[in-house]
Amino acid sequence: MNSQFSIIILTFNEELHLPRLLKSVAELDAPVFILDSGSTDNTLVIAAEYGAVVLTHAFENHPKQWDFALKNFDIKTPWVICLDADQVVTPELKTKLLNFKGENYKDIDGIYFNRKNYFKNRWIKHGGYSPFYLLKMIRFGVGYSDLNENMDHRFIVPGKTEVWKDGFILEENLKENNIKFWIDKHNRYSDLVAAEEVERMLNLRTQTVKPNFWGSPDERTACLKQLWWQLPRYTRPMLYFIYRMFFQLGILDGREGVIFHFLQAYWFRLIVDVKIDEIIKQQQPEKFANDGSASPLRFVFRFIVLFLLFYAFNLFYYGITSPGGHYSPFLDHYLNYIQGLRSLLLYVSTGLLKLLGFTAIRNDYELLVAGHSSIWIVYSCLGLGVISFFAAFVLAFPKPLKRKIIFLVTGIFAIEFLNVIRFMLLALYWNKNENKIIDHHTIFNIIIYIIVAISLYFWVKSSDGENKAYAAN
Repeated sequence: MNSQFSIIILTFNEELHLPRLLKSVAELDAPVFILDSGSTDNTLVIAAEYGAVVLTHAFENHPKQWDFALKNFDIKTPWVICLDADQVVTPELKTKLLNFKGENYKDIDGIYFNRKNYFKNRWIKHGGYSPFYLLKMIRFGVGYSDLNENMDHRFIVPGKTEVWKDGFILEENLKENNIKFWIDKHNRYSDLVAAEEVERMLNLRTQTVKPNFWGSPDERTACLKQLWWQLPRYTRPMLYFIYRMFFQLGILDGREGVIFHFLQAYWFRLIVDVKIDEIIKQQQPEKFANDGSASPLRFVFRFIVLFLLFYAFNLFYYGITSPGGHYSPFLDHYLNYIQGLRSLLLYVSTGLLKLLGFTAIRNDYELLVAGHSSIWIVYSCLGLGVISFFAAFVLAFPKPLKRKIIFLVTGIFAIEFLNVIRFMLLALYWNKNENKIIDHHTIFNIIIYIIVAISLYFWVKSSDGENKAYAAN
């Protein structure tokens, strides 16, 4: 019998997955302990066939279930490996575990395994899901379950950790091939996450892991969570989905991957935000009046984050829809909103010039007025920078969502209408050979930013009483 480590597994109706997992660890000859939460299928029969020690405990959430397992099994080994029933130990990881000797890890309290996650038989390789490190092997009696989390479970160790980048576990919940199962499960999970975040607003719950972007995988996650909690509800799911899909290349995961990223990054987190608001309305709203949602520092932080995300996303998308580098023909041909905006601006400019009696023609990039001049519309002419600034400010400011959307749509329309006026004037009067010193881009940007600043000032001052009432909610 293996004297280096034991294996603990959580189960509930896992007859579909448990044989696969137990077969993958059989060669390790390690003691196996299973904490079941009331299975009604053949889970316990399978556990007995493999000689596992079984305890039963009613399930409340994953952190409490793992806490019970670590405190109630009679573990004799110095290390434990904690696995979910839908995970499998790969041959590469099995080899590392077969060669594991505790004396080589005297200064280590925990080991991260690299997880490969599958959804509908497809490996989710992008979107931040690979590599993905989980602290699964901990020194027994030293590591413990983090009870400050309702859902996003993790183990905590006080000492140093090591990452096995080539030590893979495979995670594939075959029940989730039925999308109803996935949705029902995550709907239950959203209750736990929403309740947890409300408790954090009331300072009833804190982070156990010290946030550190450059630290361990869990410390980095803790840092990103602090950023997430600062972002405006209802906006952050879309931002996260865009980040996963494009910045982390989730769009390369194929149809199944896109479905997964949409459900996991957008749908699930949107449901959480809805439930957070429902909880707040059911409780006493005054409890949340001082949650910081209307503080100047939080507004500035939200504004900066949103502006950088919008600005960087536009540049990124322009890059992948322009030939060369990481060019994507599909996105260029079917989802190129930048070219679409350029074409719309040129179409409107040409149409207005014709209404004024000028002879004007255009193509995808150029506008020409007979007897006058021509202009070439490049990326910097589209006003996406000022729109990013304007949208970030409006979305970050504490006002009702409906008023934000109305002002945002109206403002973007006004900005681009002024842009059309600029194109028309340039096509009529601009001579690039005679005006080499004057930069019309700079002049336009100065004028637009002044107009935007004045508009935002009056928008902010328009209903201070309403803003205070909204912030209290």
